[in-house]
Amino acid sequence: MSVSILGTYHSKVGKLEDKTIYELLAEAGRGALADAGVTGKEIDAVFVGNFAGGQFNRQEHIAPYAIEIDKDLRFKPCVRVENACASGSTAVAQAVNAIEAGKAETVLVIGVEKMTSLKTSGVTGVLATASYYPVEGEQGYTFPGLYAEFAKGYMAKYGYRVEELYDTLGLISCKAHKNAMSNPLAHMHVEYSHEFTSTVSEKNPIIADPLKLTDCSLVSDGAAAIVVTKTEKAKALKDKVVEISDIVQASDYLSIVEGKRSNYELTAAKYAINKALGNTKLTIDDIDVAEVHDCFTITELLIYEALGLAPEGRGRDALLNGDVYQGGRLPINLSGGLKAKGHPVGATGVSMHVLIARQLMGEAIGLQAKAAETGLTLNIGGSGATNIVSILKRLK
Repeated sequence: MSVSILGTYHSKVGKLEDKTIYELLAEAGRGALADAGVTGKEIDAVFVGNFAGGQFNRQEHIAPYAIEIDKDLRFKPCVRVENACASGSTAVAQAVNAIEAGKAETVLVIGVEKMTSLKTSGVTGVLATASYYPVEGEQGYTFPGLYAEFAKGYMAKYGYRVEELYDTLGLISCKAHKNAMSNPLAHMHVEYSHEFTSTVSEKNPIIADPLKLTDCSLVSDGAAAIVVTKTEKAKALKDKVVEISDIVQASDYLSIVEGKRSNYELTAAKYAINKALGNTKLTIDDIDVAEVHDCFTITELLIYEALGLAPEGRGRDALLNGDVYQGGRLPINLSGGLKAKGHPVGATGVSMHVLIARQLMGEAIGLQAKAAETGLTLNIGGSGATNIVSILKRLK
């Protein structure tokens, strides 16, 4: 059975002081229903991706609030899905599973997070609960610190000098901010010079050696939603239909510091990418545009290699060759990515699906990839423990 996206919605991302988590959830759900041209009566289930509403907003059990979107959602199953930063894509996967299993025909998926209700120290503490807490969070590891382990591991494995790492990660940060300038919904509309992003300074300090401030994603509020349904129904209702050709999840050991998995590559992400491409009988050269999980610039560098855009240890080549820029071999994060578009954790995976679907319809939010027909999303939870890849294709 084929599943396709019938409607999409994406909120503004940023410090949304005038919006509660409830308002963001309802806004996104109503927007997706309106775009799909359906009502709550036609929705069979609702899946809500949300990482930490209990800690950020003192609201666990958020999913039934979706009934406020449309009274006809009353008595429909509403389920919250938590999988750290991959909560949104996990919610999408559950919706696809429900349709393919014949338990539902049309499903609403919402991703939402309201993070800025806490100060930075509070946010840091909440995010640490997505680590293996007894060994990592409780021992003082922050998420910048956990991803710094990848940066250090990468330098050690491939003989990178720290100056070369700064130069490479600085290019990734610059790309993100430049792309976000064209995205009206992005959290941060500030363009940086490569000299600034590649240099430690008072305004760009080390957050977790060797990662600097400009290597870290943002603390954001936001929501996104999609309506998914059987492809035959979507094609009957819409001229432009984007199919979710495959969605693959690969899990790995929870901890990065215990040494059970590599600290110089995203092994499970690479597995998920290769499995999704194999399942759809595609290669990376068939993918026209991608939104990937650049929670830190080192993550995007490792993703270049996981995608097969560059050999192991040479992810930098994808930047130097122009492959990952607009007009390149595979434009990456034309939205600005988590680094500049923003990273409302539970919403991020759904956001990626919205962004790629809109790219494939020729209705991009921000920069448009030329003649894009097939796209990829990669959403990561924790320090690489949860990895979800979707292949999206525009149907003709």
